[in-house]
Parts: sequence; C-alpha cells; structure tokens
Amino acid sequence: MEKQMIFFDIDGTLLNHEKRLPESTKIAINRLKELGHELAIATGRAPFMFKDLREELGIHTYVSFNGQYVVHNGKPVYQNPLDQKELHLLTEYAVGRRNPIIYESDKQLHANMESHPYIDAGIGSLQIAEEPIYDPFYFHDHEVYQSLLFCTADEEEEYRKHFKKFEFVRWHEFSVDVLPAGSSKAKGIEALMHHLNLSMDQVFAFGDGLNDIEMLSFVKNSIAMGNAEEVVKKAAKYVTNSVDEDGILKGLQLVGLLRRVSGVIHLK
Repeated sequence: MEKQMIFFDIDGTLLNHEKRLPESTKIAINRLKELGHELAIATGRAPFMFKDLREELGIHTYVSFNGQYVVHNGKPVYQNPLDQKELHLLTEYAVGRRNPIIYESDKQLHANMESHPYIDAGIGSLQIAEEPIYDPFYFHDHEVYQSLLFCTADEEEEYRKHFKKFEFVRWHEFSVDVLPAGSSKAKGIEALMHHLNLSMDQVFAFGDGLNDIEMLSFVKNSIAMGNAEEVVKKAAKYVTNSVDEDGILKGLQLVGLLRRVSGVIHLK
C-alpha cells in the first residue's frame, strides 16, 4: 500500500478523558509504523506538553499550537507567531476585565496573573506537570505562538468583536485558544505537506474537538471520534468509536489502513 500521512489529535483522540493511551491505540500506531506510513500529531498543545507521548509513540513530526508551530522529524519547518502589537492590546483589554492570559512558548507557559481559579481549572484539566510561570511581560520580547484567554462563553463574544486579527477557539468551559486570524490545524497540515511535497490525497486525520473542525473539513480522509460533538462529526468523512472503545483502531480499519481477520489485527 502507498505510504500515507496520518495525523492524530491528542486529547479525546489519542488520550482518553483520564489522559491515558488505550492499549489498542498503541498497538495500532505500531502497526502503522511497521507498514511504513508516516505518523504525526496535530494538537492545540505546546510541544513540551506532549514530549512524553511523542517519545512513547516514537512520533517526531507534529503540528502544535493549532497549526502555528510545525515540526518534521524534530526540525521546525513552519512558524506563525501572534502579532505582538495586537497581543498587547488584547492583554490590556483582558486585564481591564479581570480575564487572565497565558502566553505559550514551545517550552513553557507564562501567565499574566499569579493565580486565578479559571487558570487552575483549565490547566488542571490537561494534567501536565509544569505550572505556568508568572511573567506578565513575557510577550514583549518573545514570540508567542498561541495564547490562552480565560473567560466564559458569554464574555468571549466581546473579544471576537474587538480583535479581528485573532481567532478564538474554545477548548474548556473557562478558556479559549487565541490564534492568528485564519489559522488552524488545517493550515499547519497544509504547510507540512507543501514542505514534504506530498499530495493531500495521502493524508488522513483523526480528531474530536472544536479545534479539529477545520482539519476534519480540510483533510479528504478525515475521521471523527465517537466521543466528539455532533458539529465535529458532521465535519468529518467518517465517524469511528469513542476513544475508550478502540476508536483509533476501529477508525483505521474503517478507512482500510488496517484490517482484521478471524478476530486478529493484520497488516494490509
């Protein structure tokens, strides 16, 4: 079979809601590698937040920050930071509304408030070891590829009205990703495929979140997880089982990348 490029979201796709990697998913990933397919991660997370997962799966190509920082085999090939002046204006506006912001680099999180219950809830849900560093002026002299704005859904609309240079994508009850306007995982995937000179016909993608909608709409062979919201499922070509019901394995079988004979997984 011709080599394919397969992208996997992390939270709710590779990892279940307890942030664990199902055994069937790990088996499926290893089978794909044996077949010679190229595997990649497509996530809203910063690179340092999924280093252990990359090492466990042996995947060193990824689209991070929802498309803003793309790496192929450990080497950055595309970077698209937030506009610094606009980020300054956003910060001033958010401070006036008591909405905290985290500035994300590829190595660390930097918060403009020392503590806030919304930050505790949002970052706590990711179950990462690193705590945000209090550094309200970090963005003044560093490139920021994505920010996390902590606000409710009702408050979010005001930010959309005032900051047209940014995209706001909700990932948590109390937080949205802040990205350059027009950016998405899809743009990051497109940049990587252009760099590799590969056809989009060779691309598959798995996802479950609202920040996966553009990716699932863009990629011809897209698969939504069974635990995804309906709006996400509608964006995909296929729908597989939930992450805890062998969703990755079943999805790969559904699209013909893996097959099962007499109850045993076989390479195609």
